[in-house]
Amino acid sequence: MNSQTGLCARRLLRSTACALVALAVVSAGAQQVPQGPLLPRDSTDAAIFRGGLVYANYCVTCHGINADGNGRAARLYSPRPANLRTSDKNNGYLALIVRLGGEKLGRSPKMPPWGEELTDEQIRDVAAFVRSVNVVGR
Repeated sequence: MNSQTGLCARRLLRSTACALVALAVVSAGAQQVPQGPLLPRDSTDAAIFRGGLVYANYCVTCHGINADGNGRAARLYSPRPANLRTSDKNNGYLALIVRLGGEKLGRSPKMPPWGEELTDEQIRDVAAFVRSVNVVGR
């Protein structure tokens, strides 16, 4: 092994050792941080957070990232998906339409019923999320 190769090998070994030490320090520090719930489970803020996750997984394609009825698939439907930001519906009605779908409530048959897919808590949470982005009901 020539001196240039030996120098490169030592530098690589030193940098790898430094990276491993840094990783160990970060890991050790991370284990010492006390963990706990950020929000009480039964709080409105927690419900809104969880509802946002449900919305992102089930609703955003039609109702859009801004809940304004302009999702990627909105142009495929007539009537277009509801603008949830300006909806005058209360949490109970929102939960009902999520659970039963649009057709059962005399609305668009394109709104699917999610009652067998989502839990009661997820339905309540997504209703709380929709109310939180609503600009009319504030």
